[in-house]
Amino acid sequence: MPASADSVPQPLLELRGIRKTFVSRGFFSAASRVVAAEDVSFRIRRGEAVALVGESGSGKSTLARMVLRLEQPDAGEVLLDGVDVLAREPRRASLGYRGRVQMVFQDPFSSLNPVHTIEHHLVRPLLRHGRALNPARDVEHHLARPLLRHRRAAAGEVRARAVELLRTVGLEPAEEFLHRHPYELSGGQRQRVAIARALAVDPDLLVADEPTSMLDVSIRTGVLNLLVQLKRERGLAILLITHDLASARYLADRILVLFRGRVVEEGPSADVVREPMHPYTRALLASIADVGRTGPVAKRNPATAGDGAGQGCPFASRCPEVLDLCRTVEPGPRVAGSRHVRCHLYPEGAPAPGS
Repeated sequence: MPASADSVPQPLLELRGIRKTFVSRGFFSAASRVVAAEDVSFRIRRGEAVALVGESGSGKSTLARMVLRLEQPDAGEVLLDGVDVLAREPRRASLGYRGRVQMVFQDPFSSLNPVHTIEHHLVRPLLRHGRALNPARDVEHHLARPLLRHRRAAAGEVRARAVELLRTVGLEPAEEFLHRHPYELSGGQRQRVAIARALAVDPDLLVADEPTSMLDVSIRTGVLNLLVQLKRERGLAILLITHDLASARYLADRILVLFRGRVVEEGPSADVVREPMHPYTRALLASIADVGRTGPVAKRNPATAGDGAGQGCPFASRCPEVLDLCRTVEPGPRVAGSRHVRCHLYPEGAPAPGS
């Protein structure tokens, strides 16, 4: 018997019909229009990791910035626990929203100020958001108290919380790391500090923008394992931004493949990687099939790479399976087994590969 609508848990974050277009104008050139997001909709549940995958310029980072309220969509809704935050906070995100949605940046070498110690980087958000105390510990020991806002009153507790955060991300001995500066740490250690800083305010959602792309291959798995552990043990929701389907498969429960601002395929990570449906997804997988190969995913043809505007499927000029219909009619999303795919090769209700 199918579950009723009332029994389905409300998603933590939901994007509905998000659209975003950038227009650039030059003194001696015509204006160019770039579609960064076109009718993008997806949900993230508590304790779930969702990966946005695509090549550079596909719209991944723009979507992340709109989730973080650093960019304003042209149309659509961003709902947190069912509340449209764009309608409630039209100009800028509140401190409460920023506390619930945190980010880990791509570059661990520039995301931390080299002038300040690690303790400074962790204590500052604790004091700003009044999160010096561990909520789980407070409930357990009945120590709940008003939020701590002042350094003098909270100095001992915020330092203890900073030590706890460093231990959470696997930096030991934590007390020694407090007094170090970012330039004294390796790239992997810096990224762990960045994750600890994001965790300081006990967020519900962590947006991770290519968190391992600038790290040595030997330490990438350690950072991914840390994110998997946080998802499992803390119920932390994660939005992973990446061009690497292998990392997405390792961490994420679901994968959304983006091409020129459109979600061209969505489904369970294992299914998408094992048997991709959209030709673009297959091109992304082919680009990582050779372990020794480097360079951009899904090589672009400069003669046909436009801004995605106009009729037809935006991938038609690069698709090895293009149909005449693809050149004139842009496909809409359709359901195929456990997945959603935006491609004329699959009629509505078609079974997914292997089903």
